[in-house]
Amino acid sequence: MVRKNPANPHRVAVLALDDVIPFDLGIPSRVFNEAINDQGRRLYEVITCSIGGAPVATSAGYTIGVQHDEQALHTADTVVVATQEPTTRMLRSGSLPPEVSAALALIRPGTRIVSLCTSSFILAAAGLLDGLRATTHWALADEFTRLFPHVDLDPSVLFVDNGRILTSAGAAAGIDLCLHLVRRDHGAAIAGSAARRCVIAPWRDGGQAQFIERVVPRQTDTSTTRTREWALSRLGEPLALTDLAAHANMSVRTFSRRFTAETGSSPNQWLIQQRVDHARHLLETSDLPVDRVAAAVGFGSATLLRRHLQTTLGLPPTAYRKTFRAPGCHQATTP
Repeated sequence: MVRKNPANPHRVAVLALDDVIPFDLGIPSRVFNEAINDQGRRLYEVITCSIGGAPVATSAGYTIGVQHDEQALHTADTVVVATQEPTTRMLRSGSLPPEVSAALALIRPGTRIVSLCTSSFILAAAGLLDGLRATTHWALADEFTRLFPHVDLDPSVLFVDNGRILTSAGAAAGIDLCLHLVRRDHGAAIAGSAARRCVIAPWRDGGQAQFIERVVPRQTDTSTTRTREWALSRLGEPLALTDLAAHANMSVRTFSRRFTAETGSSPNQWLIQQRVDHARHLLETSDLPVDRVAAAVGFGSATLLRRHLQTTLGLPPTAYRKTFRAPGCHQATTP
């Protein structure tokens, strides 16, 4: 449960283990500390802890001192396990040292648990991801699946939200996940303000499939970028694959191949995701009825919107609006 009283903010404990990657370690405090209410008060308290409160060796060749030991995990509302260097022996073995297992055992039932990048290996080794959908850095997907066959790994997404347990993909995907949590806890307005103060995008389109190494198309003189921009300005209109290809002045086959190479998804998948994202924005920031939201984003009917939101987010439009609605929003304008 997220604490709404700014005098008693939601407590986030970040667990740093040896070989921690400094960039990833700093993500939770950077994002959560920028979540501020209308009175200018921080909505989260972020602390960093280590086993025994000892200094932590980083992957960058220097050591970080922390002020808290693993007992901080027992008082946390959210626990974040920071990213470790992929070559760390613990990640490769699929098992946890006794001291790490003992530290995780301090987490109270019901506490939200978050892994950043490779720390999904730690949650999986602790049995916390068995039977759940999860993600990790795409380059480690095969290793993860070999070690933890009972976890439903999806290496194509930036993060996975199972409610209490969440996992993120590599590196900067931790930013996406932390912003998602702010948005889930306090709405789009506060998350958007936090993103602006961090000078980052409130959300990124697509998933980590965009960053998986693949052969670069030989022909680089043309791109689907302008057509994507054109489509984004016309989401409320019917947009067939033939329309997109014609705008790009390509055959359907060439356009589809090049589009997938550039974005990591097919034109149809990309278009659905953009419409879902736009629908989320309207549900969070307006009072438009669900059928008008569906029409505005190009789904045509409330039934189709419900189907796509349920498939993508696990929530129907009304439940999504109730959960993520920006506080104090009473707009009812036509988009």
